[in-house]
Parts: sequence; C-alpha cells; structure tokens
Amino acid sequence: MDQRSDDAALLERTAANETGAFERLMRRHNSRLFRVARAILKEDAAAEDAVQEAYLEAFRHAGTFRGDAQVSTWLTRIVINQSLMRLRRQKRDRVVVPFEGKDGPTGAEEPADERSESPAASTLRAELRVLLERRIDELPAAFRTVFVMRDVEEMSVQETADLLGIPQATVRTRLFRARALLRQALARDVDTATVDVFAFAGERCDRIVSAVLAGLPGV
Repeated sequence: MDQRSDDAALLERTAANETGAFERLMRRHNSRLFRVARAILKEDAAAEDAVQEAYLEAFRHAGTFRGDAQVSTWLTRIVINQSLMRLRRQKRDRVVVPFEGKDGPTGAEEPADERSESPAASTLRAELRVLLERRIDELPAAFRTVFVMRDVEEMSVQETADLLGIPQATVRTRLFRARALLRQALARDVDTATVDVFAFAGERCDRIVSAVLAGLPGV
C-alpha cells in the first residue's frame, strides 16, 4: 500500500475514533504541518498551537474526507487556514495591546548524529541553521510561505498553488524572489564574517609576541 492509500486508510480509521491510527497520521505529517504553520506565523509556539488546532479540526471532520485530494494536502489546507486565522487575530490584538515577540528555541529540527559528526561540526551546523532560519523569517510573508512549502517541504508547484489559492506562475515568481533575497542576505552575512576570519588580534597576538620575546637571546 502506498502512502496516499495508507493515509486514507488511517483517516478512515480515525473517523471511527481509532486514536492509534490518528497518532500514526500525526507523526507522519507533523514536520510538514509545523513548517508550513511556522512559515506563516514566524513563532514556534504559535505554529505548534495552530498545528494542534488543525489536528483537532481534522479529527472532528475525518468522516467528511472524500478523497478528492491527498490526505497530506487536506491536512495542510487545514493548518494554513488555522495559521491565517491566528495571524489575523494577532494583527487585530496588536491594535489594542502591542505584542512583544520573544526569541525561543527553533523547532522541527533533527538531532545531530553524534557518531558521524564532531561537536565542533554540530555546533557550526546549528549556528548556520539558526542564521538561515533568521533570514527566512525576514522574508515577506508571501515569499516565506512559498519558500518553505517548495524548498523545505518539497511540495510541487501545483500543490503549493492549490493550497495557497494562487496561480502556478505566482508560485514560481515568489520562489525566485525568495531565493534571490536569501542569497543577498546570506552574502552580506558572509562578507561581514569574512573580516573576522582567522582573527589574529588579542590573545593570539599577545601570546606569539610574548613567546618570541622570551626566546630572544640575551633577553
């Protein structure tokens, strides 16, 4: 049985209140749904809440699924709707009470394989991921959402267009612009970091000078 058929079977069992089947379905699609919600909401906690609400909505309406689309597409559409509703509420609430975001740990990440990666390499990879996530967050919402759906979750142009309700040409244009903006931002980061590559001043300079002076004859 392929995944599409298996998903449909799990959803059918979910409609019959088999929580074990629903748990399998959630674990299978958690990563995609979180990333899509995170792309729209720009907050880990808000994205988790949106995914949870989407799952509850899916559970309540599992019996209405007719198989016109893949289960993954159906679930993604629900989480997009939940995320957009939350986004509208956030904007409305900010008119009354200013919202102050707080940086938190990044989500939807896989633990490093300590057997094949040194601690230094793992740290570097984590720092690069955080930098990339920060630059993705800085993209305009329309570009950010398309980028995550296409390049991170590897959805097709057609599926992305259908889920967002936009033409396929618009998906391609937004992805092109998102990639260009990311390249520009990351290029600036590299240019800035290059100045400090193999930094010599400070302790290293003092240590070398001291060692040389100590080794001079007659000193």
